Amino acid sequence: MTTNPTPPAAVSDSELASIRQNVNQLRSQINTGRVDGTYLLKQVETLVDVLGRIDTERKARKKEGRFQALYTVSRLLGESLDLQTVLNQVMDAIISLTGADRGFLMLRNDDGGMTVQVARNLDQTTLTSDNFKFSRTITNQVLDNGQAVVTNNAVEDPRFSSQASIIGQALRSIMATPLRARGKVIGVVYVDNRMTTGLFMDDDLAALDTFAGQAAVAIDNARLFSETDQALSARVEELQTLRRVDQLLNETLDADKAMQITLEWACRLSNATDGDLGLLEGDRIKAVHHYGHEVLQSDYLDDTYPHLMDVVATGNPITVSGEETNRDYSLSMVPIARENTVFGVVVIKRQGVEAFTPEQQDLIERMVVRAAVAIENAQLYAAVQAANLAKSEFVGIVAHDLKVPMTSISGYTDLTLMVGDLSDRQKEFLQRVKDTVKRMVILVSDLADISRIESGHFYMNDTRVPVADIVQAVRDGSMTQVQEYHHEYVEDIQPNLPDMQVDYYRLLQVLTNLVSNAYKYTPDGGKITFRVYQNNGRVEFSVTDTGIGLSPEAVAKLGTKFWRAEDDFTRSRPGTGLGFAITRSLVEQMGDGIHIDSEVGKGSTFSFSIPIAF
Repeated sequence: MTTNPTPPAAVSDSELASIRQNVNQLRSQINTGRVDGTYLLKQVETLVDVLGRIDTERKARKKEGRFQALYTVSRLLGESLDLQTVLNQVMDAIISLTGADRGFLMLRNDDGGMTVQVARNLDQTTLTSDNFKFSRTITNQVLDNGQAVVTNNAVEDPRFSSQASIIGQALRSIMATPLRARGKVIGVVYVDNRMTTGLFMDDDLAALDTFAGQAAVAIDNARLFSETDQALSARVEELQTLRRVDQLLNETLDADKAMQITLEWACRLSNATDGDLGLLEGDRIKAVHHYGHEVLQSDYLDDTYPHLMDVVATGNPITVSGEETNRDYSLSMVPIARENTVFGVVVIKRQGVEAFTPEQQDLIERMVVRAAVAIENAQLYAAVQAANLAKSEFVGIVAHDLKVPMTSISGYTDLTLMVGDLSDRQKEFLQRVKDTVKRMVILVSDLADISRIESGHFYMNDTRVPVADIVQAVRDGSMTQVQEYHHEYVEDIQPNLPDMQVDYYRLLQVLTNLVSNAYKYTPDGGKITFRVYQNNGRVEFSVTDTGIGLSPEAVAKLGTKFWRAEDDFTRSRPGTGLGFAITRSLVEQMGDGIHIDSEVGKGSTFSFSIPIAF
């Protein structure tokens, strides 16, 4: 059984004191010429033993220091991805533990040589490039063969003594070891001492090699982090750009503006000098927008770029470099498509024979995919707007043309009733005709208002209006109907209200509609309250009823043209479903909105405000 030898005991303070005493005694004997040989030999042996134990202790402390330094470096590597900071600290630890004067860390560059990344001095300062004086012979040898080198007196070492750098700098103790990352030598760690020989031992070289391994890990991780960080930064920048384009496209429903934004950003993202955007028109590509140049000689892009029809046919982008066509520019042609149907093409051009990079091409294609949605939506919106305008114009014409015959019908009905000699049955029929024409007049008037509002031909004629005039007009126009339903009509008018700045007839139309809805949708014998008061510099109107009320779902739908609630009570009352839509639009044009507070079975309150006249 093999056992490890017991390490020598440490040198105690009492031993050192005894040795000093014996040495002093030997000095006295030597001075008197009476030296005891046996005693002298014994003391020498004692000194040898003590020095051996001191040397062992020193090596143990040095080894312990290396372990501590390795732990420190490992911790630093885990705490920081700042390569320069970590490498400076690694080199400071190497210099301290090996007793070197200087240390250099060099990385292989693209030219096959080496670039100094770290140059540190014994006092933990960074050396300037003027002081980058080391043995390039040794560093190149380590870099080329991947083997560590140690010499304790380079000027006398036959391997290096003839080298000019060794002689010129009088280099003595030198160590150098390769930096390895993923099986490849990426650089060299080099330390030296220009004054002391015999400084470095084999365990010093082992320690240096270990530290070099740590440094290589730091370098490789930092490089990977840098590459990843750059890629991530590029990706973030790309996403931010696409988000900005999305924002610009989403801000407009103008198809022309959306196409202009698309072409401009496609050129900017690819560093293109100019470009064109065209839409499919039959079997041709009609030029719609240009960027960076005047309009082309032809109105059709396929005359200038024959490859465009291949893009339309296949739905795939085409990139053509100047080298392929012997021209001084390169092209990229990207289809604008929705649901596999191409409806346009973006063409971007860049001066020079170099083709667009795959990254640029990919970015442009993704941007055009986003733009295609916005362009198609804008085109659909334009079509809907055109249809709405045509509908509004048609309704306006019809409403206008119906007024004359309805006026004639109403007039002839009145004349017939005035003739006399009519039976009660005949008078009843004529009255029904007159009531029907009256309802038709209201409907036509509503249709005409809706048409003018939707077509943008509805105008307000604001004047100075006293509140009392409006209150009186609402009362006069509504009391007959309120009394027919046996409702209680209450006015709550704040005294001394200021005049308003508003279109008198449109305000009267709004209030009449709200009061009309209140008495129509309140069961007989209810209560209608009309309030007017001043609030925050405006005149506030509200109409409250004790009627059937509205559910939240019904409130959300209220104001939709031609919509009416489905309950039997509502359906039993006359109405077209246009009155409130017109009322809401009028209030919005007056600068406010209608606020609704309603509960099923308990009634509703409709309120809005009008600015005070100054």
